[in-house]
Amino acid sequence: MTDTITDETDTGALTEPAPPESVPREEDRPRSVGKRTLDDRLSFVGAAVGSLALDWVAYYQLLPFTGLLGFFVLWYVTFVGLLAVVTSMSHPRAEVVDRLVTTVMWAAAVVVGAALAWTLVYIGIKGAPALMHVNFFTDDMRGVHSNDGLDRGGIKHAIVGSLIILGISVAASLPLGLGTAVFLTEVGGRFGAVVRTIIEAMTAVPDLLAGLFVYVLILILEPAPDKNGLAAAVAIAVTMTPIVARSAEVALRIVPGGLREAGQALGASQWSTVWRVVLPTALPGLATALILAMARGIGETAPLLIVSGANTYFNADPLHQPMNSLPLYIFSAARDGIPNDLKRAYGAAMVLLLIVLVLFIITRLLARQRAGRR
Repeated sequence: MTDTITDETDTGALTEPAPPESVPREEDRPRSVGKRTLDDRLSFVGAAVGSLALDWVAYYQLLPFTGLLGFFVLWYVTFVGLLAVVTSMSHPRAEVVDRLVTTVMWAAAVVVGAALAWTLVYIGIKGAPALMHVNFFTDDMRGVHSNDGLDRGGIKHAIVGSLIILGISVAASLPLGLGTAVFLTEVGGRFGAVVRTIIEAMTAVPDLLAGLFVYVLILILEPAPDKNGLAAAVAIAVTMTPIVARSAEVALRIVPGGLREAGQALGASQWSTVWRVVLPTALPGLATALILAMARGIGETAPLLIVSGANTYFNADPLHQPMNSLPLYIFSAARDGIPNDLKRAYGAAMVLLLIVLVLFIITRLLARQRAGRR
């Protein structure tokens, strides 16, 4: 009898269900950072609409303020605060911080994109009357007066002058800047610190001083000083070289050191490793450095005012006679405020933006193809 009871007791103990597992707390559950749930979207929309209504009442009904800029700034601040409050009601602190930081980053990107888009649209609308004429791209301004119609004259001389000056500047600044970056990353030492200090100081030097330097060095010392495109290219190269050097140094420093060690372990010399391994690996970054320098150089005006000289006729010889460029043409056309000249200035500014965009695309494509072959 006793044994039977014991067995029944043991059997009951074996078939007794296990105690339920503890339910994880909300803050211990993994959350997806790449997806947005329905709750996220509704919280965002509710905070946006609620802050917009609250801002309208406070800004236009209670406070003596006017203007769209102030309205949107106050609305954004109210929106961020309201979104934090709504999110904190059902989510832990980490997710509240994540949403706020994401909102701030998106807002920064939208502001930059909107500013760029507004600039392009505004310049395009203002310059459309000039851009619609074919002669604007095929003629120069020889014999054309400011009050003449847009069917006369063009910016061919300025476009060609800008491209020639930029080409000479790139040919001078790219080897110097890239060689300096290779020296700083591969050699360095005490003299490397001195070179880096000089490069940083050159980056902070005003561009006008570069024009004055070239004016004294080239033009004044000549027996018969003559402003020309070569002097302008040298001045632009002085401003582009430190940009290439600093940006290229950053691109070369992010190349893993293991690639250098592997190249030397296979018997290659240091400079062969740099030429065949380091530079091809850093090619996209070097292309970015060149793009930044070209965008800076093609838009410079201050050095050109001193060493280039403005002309109204076509001149493709950088060694003789003044050579006009797009920035200098824009400055000259917009200075007097004559309506037709202003339209030509806006049209030239749009052409300058398009040239920078085309150079950017070409440089990136060439760098990507070279990197793919390697």
